[in-house]
Formats: sequence, structure tokens, C-alpha cells
Amino acid sequence: MTLAKTANIKQLITFQKVARLGNVSLAAEELFLSQSATSIQLSNLEDAVGTKLLNRTGRGIRLTEAGEVLYTLSERVLNVWQEVSDEMESYLGDFTGTLRIGAVTTAEYWLPHVLVNFANANPKVKLKLQVANRDEVVRYLAANEIDLAVMGRAPQEVKVKSTSFANNPTAFLAAPSHVLMHTPGLNLEMLANSQMLVREKGSGARASLERIFRTAGLKLSMGAELSSNESIKQLCIAGLGPAYLSLQSCLLEIRAGLLSVLPLANNPMNRRWHVVHLENKPLSQVATVFMEHLIRHGQADIERQLELMSKIPLDGMAALHSKPEEPDALSP
Repeated sequence: MTLAKTANIKQLITFQKVARLGNVSLAAEELFLSQSATSIQLSNLEDAVGTKLLNRTGRGIRLTEAGEVLYTLSERVLNVWQEVSDEMESYLGDFTGTLRIGAVTTAEYWLPHVLVNFANANPKVKLKLQVANRDEVVRYLAANEIDLAVMGRAPQEVKVKSTSFANNPTAFLAAPSHVLMHTPGLNLEMLANSQMLVREKGSGARASLERIFRTAGLKLSMGAELSSNESIKQLCIAGLGPAYLSLQSCLLEIRAGLLSVLPLANNPMNRRWHVVHLENKPLSQVATVFMEHLIRHGQADIERQLELMSKIPLDGMAALHSKPEEPDALSP
């Protein structure tokens, strides 16, 4: 008998949960099953496959080689099954489903607020957000782990449909005390030799930065390579070097006088945000509605979020200065 005729969705769900948690007891609790019922499901699945999928160790379980393959493939099956379930529910009049979306790290400064507003307006919709650098988001998209991706530039590696929906102003910045802020006639060549703080390979910001200098026929001198915008901001504030950042990610730091836009021609620059999905994959109803929302209202949503941030009082900055430690108000 073939696997398709002898295995079932419940067994795959059980296997996925056990594989993810690495423990049968924990998986049984989350599935609201007894431990013995969970073990029976796993045993029946192994019988259907015809080989061992799990090895039990002193600390839990480990997947066999066959188990690793089944884990990857069954995740795709269960994602499609969830899509089927969501779409069938939508035909009954319920706007429901899971919005699976990926975003580059710079978008995390505004996208969560847009998603929360969307979820509040559609309470039966579940959110699954994966934030990573550009290359990782493209991999998620290609592997069908997400339905939509928000990024600054559409990928060339996979066939996608991409729509621009909002401005993403970027700029070269530095601490107000940095020497470049007071350099007469500052130009791109001077900046190329200034030991810039840059993101890691694979990030959209790094690719954009390298493209700027490559177009100008200049070789970029890198002072430090970092894996997050926050790390770059803090080192830039400390004066280690200039940085290339989305202005949407450092509005508060600029308002507080911790960062300044460098006096350079054509600085800031305007990039664009894009929402992307696979060309040959039909979108779920939830993904379609959210994409349409971004295209129609994304610019206004971002501007509204940035306006709220611009009104945050900066009095709290005083808390950064040295003060005697105060007792915990909740302490006995």
C-alpha cells in the first residue's frame, strides 16, 4: 500500500508537532492528546512510510534522515491544507485565514502597526510574520513559506509579481559630532573612504549601498559589518562611523539630535517599498486583500505611523543620564 492511501493529515500534524518540539509529551499536551495516542499516531505513520522517522534519545527525539525529508515535505502539505481550509471557510461568508508574510528588517519599524490594524479590522485572520534580511525573505518566498514579501527591491532570482506602494527615504547619516558633518565640500568619494558601518551580505540595505558606490565607480571602505539596523544606529550614534539607513528606522534618533543627515548632494534619496508574491502561485483571499490594502493605503498608513512617532515626547531621554538607583516599586 502507498503512503497516500495509508497515512492521514492527523498523523502528519502529530509528526510535525513532535518534530518541532523534539518531545512527545510536550507535543501531546499541545495537541490535547494522551501520550499513548500521540505515540500510536507516530507508529502508524512510520508503518505507512515503511521506515523509522524518529529516534528517541535521553533528551527527547531526533529525526532520522527519512524523518528530515518527511518533515520538510509535510510542512508544505499542511500549509496547502490550511489554505484549502481557509478558502472553504471564506465561501461560507467568514473572512478568515492565515496571512503569511515576510519582511526585510527595515520594514519592522512600521509594518507591525499596519498588520495589527488589519488584524483588528479582521479578527478571524491569523498573522504569521517572518522578519529577516533580504536573501532570507526571498528564500522563504521561493520555498512557499510565505505568501507575500515586503522589501525595497524585487528579487531577480525567482519569478515574482512586484508592486510599488510607498516611499522609503534613505540617507547617509552620522553623529552630529562626526568629522564628516563639518567637512567642507563633502562628496561620495570622501564617504567611500570613511570606514562606513554596513549591514551583512544578503541584506537589501547592503546591496543598495554597494550599488550606489559601484555606479559612481568607487570602492567602498567598510569599517564594521553588522547584522541589525539597531547595532548600526548605536555605533553610528557613538561616532564610530557614518551609516546608510532608512529614515523611517531612525526618526526618533534624528529628532533627539543623536543622528544627523550628512551634508551631501542628493542626500537623502528616495527608494520605494514593494509588495511581492510568486508569479505562478494563486494568492489566498487574505493575502489578496492585504496586498490590495498595502497598494491603496500603504503610503498613508506609514505616514500616519511616522506622524505618531514624531509626536512622542523626548522627555524620557533624560532617563539615560546617570541617576541613583531607585528601589523597585513592586518589591516588598
